[in-house]
Amino acid sequence: MKLHGYFRSSASYRVRIALNLKGLSADHLPHHLRKGEQRDPAYLAINPQGLVPTLQDGGGATLTQSLAIIEWLDETHPEPPLLPGDPLQRAKIRAFAQVIACDTHPVQNLKVLARLRELGHGDATVTEWAAWANREGLAACEALITHESGPFCFGVSPTLADLCLVPQLANARRFGVDLAAYPRLLRAEAAAKNLAAFADAAPERQPDAE
Repeated sequence: MKLHGYFRSSASYRVRIALNLKGLSADHLPHHLRKGEQRDPAYLAINPQGLVPTLQDGGGATLTQSLAIIEWLDETHPEPPLLPGDPLQRAKIRAFAQVIACDTHPVQNLKVLARLRELGHGDATVTEWAAWANREGLAACEALITHESGPFCFGVSPTLADLCLVPQLANARRFGVDLAAYPRLLRAEAAAKNLAAFADAAPERQPDAE
C-alpha cells in the first residue's frame, strides 16, 4: 500500500494510527502542503480534491477521505475493531469522530486559514479563528464522553473516536488552546499515547517532519 500524506496533516495522522493498530505497512509518500505540492497535476490525477490522505491499496484501488479509508481498513482487516460494540455504540463513536473530522478540523485547516489571510485577516485573527474552532469542537466532544467508561474515549480499547481525537488535540495545542477544560479528553489521549501505534504515527516521527 501507498499512503499519500503530510507529516502535520491531522487527517493523515488518523490513517497512520489505523494502519499501525492493524499491523499494516504502507509506503509513505509526502506532499508538502505549505509548498502546494498537493496541487501538482500528477497528484490531482490520483486525488482530484488535492487533499491528503490518499491510500492506494496495491491492487488498483484508490481511496480518499480519512474516515472512509479507516472504515475500509476496519472492514478489510477487522482486528482489532475500530468500531466495536452494538449499533448504538458504533453510532456514538461515529458521531464523536464526525464532530472532529466534519465540523471542527475542516474550518481550521490550512486551506481555510490561507483563504482568511487572502481576505486580509492578520495572523492574530487567523490564529484566534482556529483556536475558537478547536475550543467549540472539543467542548462538544468532552460532553459526549464525560460519562463513558475509559480510559479511551469509549471503553478499554481505542476506537475511531481516539484516532480523530489525538491529532485534533495536537492541532489545538499548535493554536494555543488551553486544554485544561477537557479532562476527559486528556485522559483518553494519555491512554492512547501509551500505545506504540499512536506514538509511532506522531508527526514528529515521520520522515518528512520539519
